[in-house]
Amino acid sequence: MATYKKKGSKPSKEKLTQEEHSTTAEVFNTLDETASKSEQWVERNSKSLFTALLVVGGLILAYFAYDKFVTAPKEKEAADELAYPKTFFDQAEQGAVAADSLFNLALNGADGKYGLIDIIENYGGTDAGNLAKYMAGISYLRISDYENAIIQLNDFSTDDEILGALAKGNIGDAFAQINQPEEAIENYIDAANFQKNDLTSPFYLFKAGILALNTKDYAKATKLFKRIKEEYPTSDEGLKIDAYINRAKLAQE
Repeated sequence: MATYKKKGSKPSKEKLTQEEHSTTAEVFNTLDETASKSEQWVERNSKSLFTALLVVGGLILAYFAYDKFVTAPKEKEAADELAYPKTFFDQAEQGAVAADSLFNLALNGADGKYGLIDIIENYGGTDAGNLAKYMAGISYLRISDYENAIIQLNDFSTDDEILGALAKGNIGDAFAQINQPEEAIENYIDAANFQKNDLTSPFYLFKAGILALNTKDYAKATKLFKRIKEEYPTSDEGLKIDAYINRAKLAQE
């Protein structure tokens, strides 16, 4: 009977165990060498590491100290200073007599007390200083100083969906007053897109559409009116928008 040789033979358990021990030993030796090198590196650079830790710790402490002893008191001081011109601004916005005079008092201050411009110059980096920019921008707009209105409102920053949209929208109003309709429309659209909602978004899209219509940019007017119809159909502007879409289309033909 013919016999067939097996093409290979399994290594013995003893051999496998020796190889495993050898491999494990190599791994531990490598780890030991790495650890040793790391320890040596730490020893060589201990002074530098300690200095770096001291610097980082010092910076953290300096930040908290600055925030507590400089930033916070300055914020309070700025808020206290803002209270004075804000009274004139609020009275003027509520339709008081001699509104122009009140806006000027808000801007420039009186009786040795700061106005909005002083607060911006001295506390521009604070929350109160930022709000002063918005109020100054509106004040300039109301007294027909449109260029300064644009400057101050552009410098104002906020995440508030209403206040942010109003700032952009009032920049649009200022550009419209100085006969720059393209810039006005652009800012109205920015106001509408600032943080989309059913109040300011359709309002400023409508203002942009009307200005485009009045400047005979009928294609843009149609596009803006259609956007109101599609995105804000139940808004005050959306309920009457069909008539304006038709008007823009007829004018375009």
